[in-house]
Amino acid sequence: MIGRVLLAALLAGIAAGLFYGAIQHVRLTPLILEAEKYENAGDGHSHDHAAAATTTDTTAAQSAPAETTTAQSTPAPAEEEEGWAPADGTERTSFTFLASIIAGTGFAALLAGVSLLSGTRITPRNGVLWGIAGFLAVHLAPAASLPPELPGMPAGDLLLRQVWWVGTIAATGIAIWLFTQRTEMWAKVAAVVLVAIPHIIGAPMPPTHESGVPAVISAAFAANTLAAAALLWIAIGGFLGLAMDRFVKEA
Repeated sequence: MIGRVLLAALLAGIAAGLFYGAIQHVRLTPLILEAEKYENAGDGHSHDHAAAATTTDTTAAQSAPAETTTAQSTPAPAEEEEGWAPADGTERTSFTFLASIIAGTGFAALLAGVSLLSGTRITPRNGVLWGIAGFLAVHLAPAASLPPELPGMPAGDLLLRQVWWVGTIAATGIAIWLFTQRTEMWAKVAAVVLVAIPHIIGAPMPPTHESGVPAVISAAFAANTLAAAALLWIAIGGFLGLAMDRFVKEA
């Protein structure tokens, strides 16, 4: 049973990841490359970032976020040696698709796991709804206070942001379950409170919001990242519903 669920998640994640990788290549990578021009032309400071994650915040990352894949730390001296990064062109495109597949597979496995724990089966009929719920919890809710970031943009402490991000996902996920699976009034009230708490606490903010990246590029990146994440999750839900129907039969 578990093996068939993992197989379904793997196949759905690969299919959705390839789809997401194509969207990233067309819509997000050009914006990242454009932002890097301003980062490299800055005042001699470089920043860590999680642009792809806006995935995936993960990943792909925002949103992780990527992706996922979505993080930055305080500026480091320019003379410090930078870490390895894929070269522009085929290498970068290949790693983008690889990261997208990994993110898609991970999110599909997460969705399948929630399905097993909740006892609610993912089917071709409700798969898209499952995907929308995943997008709301993992990308849209965190982005309300911690929007996707481009290279060169300031950011708060990385560890604190990761803790806040995970907590927001957990709170929003539980809220969605309460709102959709329970009919009692207390459950509806609790769901609203859970959604609000992370944003009342607030995401860790950078010491300054000054950035050399034009606001229009930042806004376009945030909007495109969320749109791409929504399509990723809808694809995950749809493909996972089909795969679960094919490989995981009712006991």
